[in-house]
Amino acid sequence: MDSITQAALGAAIGGTVLGRRLGRKAVLLGAALGTLPDLDVIIDYGDAVANVTEHRGFSHSLFVLAGLAIALALLSARLAAARDISLRHWGLFFGLILLTHPLLDALTTYGTQLWWPMEERPAAWPIVFIIDPLYSLLLLAGIGVALVSGKVQRATRWGLALSCAYLVLAVGAKQLVESRIEPVLADNGLQEAPRLVQPTPFNILLWRVTVADGEHYHEALAGVLDGDSVPQLETYARGAPLEATALGTARGQRLDWFAGPFLRYETRQIDGRKTLVATDLRLGFPGFHPFTFTLATRESGSWQSVETSEQLPAKSSNTREALALLGTRILSPEPVLCTSDFVPRQWLIRTSYPC
Repeated sequence: MDSITQAALGAAIGGTVLGRRLGRKAVLLGAALGTLPDLDVIIDYGDAVANVTEHRGFSHSLFVLAGLAIALALLSARLAAARDISLRHWGLFFGLILLTHPLLDALTTYGTQLWWPMEERPAAWPIVFIIDPLYSLLLLAGIGVALVSGKVQRATRWGLALSCAYLVLAVGAKQLVESRIEPVLADNGLQEAPRLVQPTPFNILLWRVTVADGEHYHEALAGVLDGDSVPQLETYARGAPLEATALGTARGQRLDWFAGPFLRYETRQIDGRKTLVATDLRLGFPGFHPFTFTLATRESGSWQSVETSEQLPAKSSNTREALALLGTRILSPEPVLCTSDFVPRQWLIRTSYPC
């Protein structure tokens, strides 16, 4: 999640656990601690692929953060003994604030390396977009009341409870969408194919479904308010013939570890050279994928891995127009919103929509 939301979550937990003893200081200290794991963004790992795939690594590890929480609790209990705060309360304070940070991140598409240093793919159970205004506002409302009224523990507790209830609603919305998309996938022989169901930007009412299918991938939109409308699939080329070349590079292997089958490969002319690039299809929206990386260039008839991978700007249409159309689509399945309207036509294989 974004840093403001993580700070708000830390502040709400801080106020709930130690608000009675520390008052507003518990909120402010919780806000600072809530953003601590994200300081890894200042580390440069050498190139674009490394920077993206290493983010939310060691600083988001449950092992590392649990150890840090224990150390801070022991230190605080010793230095602040006069405040009559038990080691247990200090442990809850630091432990809940630090450990909920990566757990909340794991509820987004990007995922989190919860089990670092084990070489497992980032854990991800996407039920909220990386920026969800309503979830954040529920936390911020409780914090605002706490800071103004001085009733810290009660206000932050309410904010935390309402934000948790919102996450429960998100789980229910996802289950509803999955029940609607399951028959569609079964009809197309895709029931066993890797799929990703995630909310579209800034809401939990409209969901994007991405299905990997060998040489192709499929996209669909399904909404909580769609009624009996049946989700329709749009099919795109994944650039599978280039996959073996990409996996022949160290950075291509790293991206495959990071994103699995949800990668698209293509060639582009960059600085006069034919360049192999990979796009992470999980993040963003068709036509607005922010993570596209250079992997190799064509030299003397063969592919050569680039010395330093670069992140390329997304090829997109008008972002505001797309968000406005998504906003309209949330309320009704009509008029039909074609994701293919925002991507180059050479990627489109087929569509059920009258696009």
